[in-house]
Amino acid sequence: MKNKIIPYNPELRRYAQELRKNSTLSEVLLWDHIKKKALGVEFHRQVPLLHFIVDFYCHELQLVVEIDGDSHLHKYEYDVRRQGNLEKLGLSFIRFTDHQVKQELFSVIIDLEERIQVPRSSPETIRLSETIIPMPIIHLCKEANLPINFMNPA
Repeated sequence: MKNKIIPYNPELRRYAQELRKNSTLSEVLLWDHIKKKALGVEFHRQVPLLHFIVDFYCHELQLVVEIDGDSHLHKYEYDVRRQGNLEKLGLSFIRFTDHQVKQELFSVIIDLEERIQVPRSSPETIRLSETIIPMPIIHLCKEANLPINFMNPA
């Protein structure tokens, strides 16, 4: 069932606020590219769900995006249990490593866009033949001074 409300422990709200104030570099980097519906859906960061706090959450898609940093190496069993509990409620997970976000941000954003596959029918989409190129990718290319190739490889 989509868009259902996931209960959470209200005591986690204050801790989630603190986490938002003290985000890691990889969280800030990813947030800069997914906030304000940049990928066509709304994400929130440091969201309490049940007795856990997830890095990013899209209510519309019931999707959790997690960045696994060095601290996650020691919490593998906890992460598996936490993810399992949330998946039982119908949530999906996408996980990236801290290294991926810091060193391969462009690839992370593309991967996230492909997995989300939000249909777009707004001016934010450029349609060339049968290829759809979301505007956030074009902006990322421009920011990184990367060439933008609109050729359809077919």
